[in-house]
Amino acid sequence: MTNAWAGALPPFDQIPADAQGEVELMSNAGLMGVTDAIARLRRDADALLVRVAAEVGRRSGPEFGTDGLAKQNGFHNPTRLVASATGGSTGEAARFILVGTATASRQDISGARRPARHPHVAAALEAGLISVDAAGSITAMLDRVAPRADAATADAIERILAERAAELPLHLLLRAIKQAEAQLDQDGAEPRDDERWLDRSLSIREDRNGMVHFVARLDPESAAPIKSAIEALVSAGLRAHDASGSDARGTDVRGTDGPGTTDPSEAAGANGHPPLPAVDDERTIPQRQADALVEIMRHVLGCTHTLAPLASVTTVTRIDLDALRTGLGVGSIDGIDQPVSAGTIRRMAASADLIPMVLGTESVPLDLGRTARLFSRAQRIALHERDGGCASCGQNIGYTHAHHIRWWERDRGPTDVSNGVLLCSFCHHMIHRDGWTIQADLDEVWFIPPPHVDPDRVPRLGGKARFHLARLAA
Repeated sequence: MTNAWAGALPPFDQIPADAQGEVELMSNAGLMGVTDAIARLRRDADALLVRVAAEVGRRSGPEFGTDGLAKQNGFHNPTRLVASATGGSTGEAARFILVGTATASRQDISGARRPARHPHVAAALEAGLISVDAAGSITAMLDRVAPRADAATADAIERILAERAAELPLHLLLRAIKQAEAQLDQDGAEPRDDERWLDRSLSIREDRNGMVHFVARLDPESAAPIKSAIEALVSAGLRAHDASGSDARGTDVRGTDGPGTTDPSEAAGANGHPPLPAVDDERTIPQRQADALVEIMRHVLGCTHTLAPLASVTTVTRIDLDALRTGLGVGSIDGIDQPVSAGTIRRMAASADLIPMVLGTESVPLDLGRTARLFSRAQRIALHERDGGCASCGQNIGYTHAHHIRWWERDRGPTDVSNGVLLCSFCHHMIHRDGWTIQADLDEVWFIPPPHVDPDRVPRLGGKARFHLARLAA
């Protein structure tokens, strides 16, 4: 840490005496190095803190009564003691105690030491490779499924989740954890779906400022069509914004000067009229989502025009054919992280058009070569099977577009799934601007950073392969 800090400063004597002044003088590369060093230091400190917190919890157990450590020091429970010491919340303190307990080595009645309940997470935490939040999310899931899961399978998945936790941001790790829970406890998927459906609610209230609050809790099956409809309108607006802002011309992954890869007809507004100029539309994503909901409701109440972006909206579900036939197992809904039971997928399939899961047949071609520039709907569905949304950052599929990896015009790149990638607008522009390279096949997509991001240019795995349990269990 000291070396990273000193190395980030310019080589002259007039260095400010305060930390803020020193930070402001650091180079970009130096600041990134210091950030990584401090993050590692924090993980190391937290790994020690959870050990201490767990021991505080053990010495404050109910069997000690008033002689427990927490009560002896004037606290109702160990959570409040730890929170007082750290200055953090009781929720954070409880997490420290729980993670520390789940990853602490145990002692049997003979006094011999036994491995931790979750040894792979414990090792990664001890090595400073994962955060307490990541460790807590993994161990909490494993504890939930322990009574019903196969022990050997749970151990294998714990090992791989601990490895992934060192590589993935927390929001992507949570996707893997949800898939792991569904795989370890397939019999519990349908009861969980029923519980979520019973827990659905929508409350509407007006606050003192006249703003109306809609607070909804929906199960995945109910939320999927609403989410798809709103995202379709928002995505159409964003495409129109990008097209207007770039003189109605788009770019392929590495930046081509040809027409964009999105359908120009999708740039029309929700009422079929041209959108406002991009310069006048500075709405945030939450504002756009609110406007989309209003537009849908106005349409439902009797508008005569058609909401053009919704004409082709489909909620896509994915499940193995055997699971669909038998009703046993789990599936997924595009745009929803939480896996659902096969029964839920079968119910959805019975009330809507079913898109074949077996792609690549004569009826659903996936390779268009040079015969068409735009990726087809079937190709985009296939790309989502590999990429899971934005292949780089994990953004929801509703805000992504299919782009050519090898440019359509400059490289004569084909419109094939192996030459396509789903990217959100931010990552698309980042890759084009900063010089990232993409390599992909039908199963995986890799992002190779430019030298200024990583001098070694170590490829970074993207798409679903980062957290998909089919890969994790291989």
